[in-house]
Amino acid sequence: MKVDFGNVAKNYARYRNDLPAELLEGLKRRGIVFNNKKIADLGAGTGILCRALQQVGAAVVGVEPSLELIEQAKEIDEKEGYMIEYVNAYSENTCLVEDAYDIVTVLRAWHWFDAEKTLAEIKRILKDDGSLIVIDSGFLSKSKVVGDTLEIIKKHMPDGKLKSAGSKSNAKQMINSFPVEWFKEWREHQFDLQETYKFHYNVTFSNEEWCGRVGSLSWLSGFNENDRTDILEELFTFLEENYKGVKHNIEHGCYVAVLNRV
Repeated sequence: MKVDFGNVAKNYARYRNDLPAELLEGLKRRGIVFNNKKIADLGAGTGILCRALQQVGAAVVGVEPSLELIEQAKEIDEKEGYMIEYVNAYSENTCLVEDAYDIVTVLRAWHWFDAEKTLAEIKRILKDDGSLIVIDSGFLSKSKVVGDTLEIIKKHMPDGKLKSAGSKSNAKQMINSFPVEWFKEWREHQFDLQETYKFHYNVTFSNEEWCGRVGSLSWLSGFNENDRTDILEELFTFLEENYKGVKHNIEHGCYVAVLNRV
């Protein structure tokens, strides 16, 4: 099934904004300074990490292949008073100036990249002593409402299965949610792993908000609008019948890999 995040851009902007404060605080505790640093955020989506980085003094540019997601990012920026530059390009060919960036960040996107081409491009734009920070996050499947939700989505998938996204789909072993193959690729391209770690955080959703969050998932981006609407209406009806008035406190995991160029 083809993934097109432009199809779910509005849901992504509204319901995929769970960036915990602990993320930048944890990186700061590990000696990573963002103030006055030039940062390229690849797969920037609707700009959530870009805005957080600008808040702590970084000069950040967001690189994003989906025009629809960039449009949503700019709408949010205008409402919240941010001035962030976005480049409509892929991570494999960013069109950015070479040897110019102190840090490259990637949030919830590495699994969509062509790793070989992206790593070559990162080395082109990154300074010799620069850093690569790869971050992933998502809800955990421990709670009953998550399990119920996944069963409903699964019924509509072509093969009745929910596969991991992108390059994660073929992974046999994970370390902090990252396929072991990624660590090998990073090392082969002269990126030295400094640390990888994880932490958990909670996000609260009403039934309507949970449907919005589900509507942003890559699994649904391959459906046409009518089919997506039907799936989400089925989910909302189920939630109202079984969880009416409930606030869902959904546990999420955040996973970080910090690498230095060598």
